[in-house]
Amino acid sequence: MIWTTRRSAMDLTRRARVMGILNVTPDSFSDGGVHCGVETALSHARRMILEGAELIDIGGESTRPGAEAVPEEVEIARTAPVISALRKEWDGVISIDTSKSAVAKAAIAAGADVVNDVSGLLADPAMAEVCAASGVGVVVMHMQGSPRTMQQSPVYSDVVAEVRAFFEERLETLKAAGIAAGALCFDPGIGFGKNLEHNLALLRSLDEISADGRPLLLGVSRKSFIGKILGCDDLDCREWPTVAITSNAREKGVMLHRVHSVRANHEALRMMEAILGAGRSATD
Repeated sequence: MIWTTRRSAMDLTRRARVMGILNVTPDSFSDGGVHCGVETALSHARRMILEGAELIDIGGESTRPGAEAVPEEVEIARTAPVISALRKEWDGVISIDTSKSAVAKAAIAAGADVVNDVSGLLADPAMAEVCAASGVGVVVMHMQGSPRTMQQSPVYSDVVAEVRAFFEERLETLKAAGIAAGALCFDPGIGFGKNLEHNLALLRSLDEISADGRPLLLGVSRKSFIGKILGCDDLDCREWPTVAITSNAREKGVMLHRVHSVRANHEALRMMEAILGAGRSATD
């Protein structure tokens, strides 16, 4: 299982990787305003890298439920300087979390290797062209609705089948648009236009939804559905359940994990892989 990005070909056959979340926004649900500013953002990125992150995902627009859109020039001003500064001191994989082609283009010019698009490259007609021309890795996420409306009343007849069908359609469409199949990975979009039961159904079926064996990226870190299950609104209550989900997902073959707390999830992945056996691949 190889995932090609602009910088490297990442072998995900046996060892899962952690993508550290770096929000440079004032209003993200978990850490809004905490890492704004280049130096503060760099400090947090360095910490995540020391804790085991091999990818850093940088976002300049909150996608929490009900979030308002941010003008592209504002998003670029928030993210491009951080990407440029991190690129100068680190040779790892940098991802831009955006659905806007202009933001993606500016991020790629600044040194980004991956475009992580919560709209599945549907929000901006120019996004596929930008990704194809630059050779970046692409994370295609499933979302029903938009961040402003997605949690109002999500409805599926079979959420697992519908997400899998979406991935299959996106794979063929994006290949036709010039994006290499090896550059694509898919995110089921936990919490994005899904209620509690939808989220749990997808988590139970992570080993059934991949399109043509492409890797999955899972983002469950500190999500509100965890608080609903535990009956706790404190974000601290969601940290260890996130680690539990990461471990379970690795057992199901998920090899990319987007998280806030890197060390605990990184260590959980290594422990799960030791239990599974060093020779066991993601598809065994």
